[in-house]
Amino acid sequence: MKTMHGTLSPAVRWVALLLLCAAYLQGGLNKAMDFNAAIGEMNHFGLSPAGPLAVAVIVLELGAAALILTGFGRWLGALALGGFTLMATFVALRFWELPVGPERFMAANSFFEHLGLVGGFLLVAWLDLKERAHV
Repeated sequence: MKTMHGTLSPAVRWVALLLLCAAYLQGGLNKAMDFNAAIGEMNHFGLSPAGPLAVAVIVLELGAAALILTGFGRWLGALALGGFTLMATFVALRFWELPVGPERFMAANSFFEHLGLVGGFLLVAWLDLKERAHV
């Protein structure tokens, strides 16, 4: 990736990707280490079967983050986390169903922050595919 000052440092780029993936690495590891809590989270959102879905989320969060960080299939990992984040946002942050007040404000804020993450993942996928086309 080039900037107006030359080539972006690979280390800076990797740290940026790590920061983008941080919540998914933390979430996947926490779910794997406390699987009962992962099942509880699925049940909380009315998702079933809870066990297989919890396993799928763990694999998706950790696997897609690994693709992004290693660069092997980065575009695919980015699209996977972007799609997952978009779906999870509409399941977990339905602020429009909450009464006006602090809880609704926080949910709305988180909803739009998650849309920003989706945009970031789309940008990562687009840039990775663009770079591959020029190699």
